[in-house]
Amino acid sequence: MFPCCWLALVALIPVTLSTNPGVKVKLTAKGLEYGRQLGMASIQKKLKTIKVPDMSGTQKVPTIGKVRYSLTNLKIVDVGLPKSTLDLVPGTGVRLSIDNAFISLHGNWRVKYLRIIKDSGSFDLKVSGLTITTSIAIKSDETGRPVVSSVNCVTAVGSVSIKFHGGASWLYNLFKKFIDKALRKALEKQICNLVADVVSDLNLQLKTLNVVAKVDQYADIEYSMVSAPTVSKASIELGMKGEFYNTGKHREPPFSPAAFSLPPETNNMLYIGLSAFTANSAAFVYNTAGALSLYITDDMIPQGSPIRLNTRTFGTFIPQIAKRFPGLMMKLLVRTAKNPVVTFEPNNATVDATCTVTAYAIHPNATLSPLFVLNLETSVSARVFVSGTRLAGAVSLNKMALTLETSYVGEFPVRALDSIFQLVLKVVVIPILNVQLAKGYPLPTLGKMKLVNTQLQVLKDYVLIGTDVQFTG
Repeated sequence: MFPCCWLALVALIPVTLSTNPGVKVKLTAKGLEYGRQLGMASIQKKLKTIKVPDMSGTQKVPTIGKVRYSLTNLKIVDVGLPKSTLDLVPGTGVRLSIDNAFISLHGNWRVKYLRIIKDSGSFDLKVSGLTITTSIAIKSDETGRPVVSSVNCVTAVGSVSIKFHGGASWLYNLFKKFIDKALRKALEKQICNLVADVVSDLNLQLKTLNVVAKVDQYADIEYSMVSAPTVSKASIELGMKGEFYNTGKHREPPFSPAAFSLPPETNNMLYIGLSAFTANSAAFVYNTAGALSLYITDDMIPQGSPIRLNTRTFGTFIPQIAKRFPGLMMKLLVRTAKNPVVTFEPNNATVDATCTVTAYAIHPNATLSPLFVLNLETSVSARVFVSGTRLAGAVSLNKMALTLETSYVGEFPVRALDSIFQLVLKVVVIPILNVQLAKGYPLPTLGKMKLVNTQLQVLKDYVLIGTDVQFTG
């Protein structure tokens, strides 16, 4: 039932919002072909469930009189869909066409004439040259998920051939004309209803679209659609909100997504462009939630390090600390002073953060004495990668700069602390941050969707993911 995953992406979706998307998705002709293959398997299976009603009637035959006949137990024994196409109609949507299909049936016949004479047998029937054409319309429900329906379905039966078994051969011609007409009418009506049911059934799968995906205890990400898709002969593009929100609170960040365009690449089934806006909305959310803060204690420093978080080590650089607070352990509070800024340039992703570092001396009774507050400007390089159906990352330190904000122990040369804080960032803060970044956040997906042959490029203002897709259930 997973062709819905493509149908959701290849038809006109009427929406009223006009904001720039934070995420763009492009489905290519290669992706449509994969969806067609899945769709045909589903439709063929569904066609085999057609129920042809029993047929009966009376035919007047010269010299014999009225002949009563009935056709019963008609069952589908085979269905073939040798040729089908799934085409994008620029500016409109998607059209499904099935040509030269056939349906084979088996059933029983029975006649009664001259009041007492009865005859019976079986027959095999084949409907050939069957064509089905339908358009798929998609609307958005109240949650931002697409809802599909079949419109403008047309079915035509090419020819009907019948082979009878048993009974008097002169009776066969009585049935042929009747069967041809009745069967055409029954099939043409049922097939379009069946196609409508197949499309409607896809709505259960469409509900798996992660319009709002939970990231962790702090954040969700929203993938609702913000504009009608752009349909061309070769592909379709969807614009999605692609915005992080604090869990339970939809507070807009003080910035908006900028317009960006996906390149004309078509080698993969699917392309996903994730803008810097999406990453920066995540930074806004985590900073707002207070999640970008960390207490650092001595037990977090590698045991073999000569630098310890105590007043003795810091007293080497700031003698007044050792004099006023001799023999005490210390702790540091590192927290962002404003929202970190994520920048995407070709082959380069960076994060710039402005933090404060507050140092405390820990007294034996666990009370804290503030020693100083530093401003810490950092720039890190980010490696972005796809893990499963999530976008993940890892960072490494580029540079840092310290300035003194407040001192409770008198003036001291801040640059003397560079080596300490280089160590703290590299062996404590960044590894902890990378553990969280490795968990990643969900990409827009449908159902049991698996990404394969995935490639990622960092481009100007966005990250481009090119991937093929498999559905596993």
